[in-house]
Amino acid sequence: MTITIYHNPDCGTSRNTLAMIRQSGEEPEVIEYLKTPPSRERLLELIAAMGIAPRDLLREKGTPYAELGLGDPKWTDDELIDFMMAYPILINRPIVVTPIGTKLCRPSEAVLDILPNPDIGPFTKDDGEVVIDTDGRRVR
Repeated sequence: MTITIYHNPDCGTSRNTLAMIRQSGEEPEVIEYLKTPPSRERLLELIAAMGIAPRDLLREKGTPYAELGLGDPKWTDDELIDFMMAYPILINRPIVVTPIGTKLCRPSEAVLDILPNPDIGPFTKDDGEVVIDTDGRRVR
């Protein structure tokens, strides 16, 4: 079974998501999308598979979003994709692809909805937030 994560190792949400995938017993294909951005075609496939609009995939924090004026509704979907291709940091992360579905995993525990084995046991995020307690219950 193949699981793919479009990952940024500098992002805590992305690191937590990757850790949950691994704790589920899977070793995913890890694509550091800032080093190896998806092609335009692949990005469009991911957006379609997630059932979201390109604007919903834009990341604002730590990106040129404001400087480029991307909050303005004048930008078409194609133009927003052009911006993401030119500035991959604008692509929100992590995006996870599994046989069950494709999802922008924010918050990181959203990945549990598309993992073939979501029973990963106790899990605590990098920042100390408990996602699954020692009794196997999701905290949120």
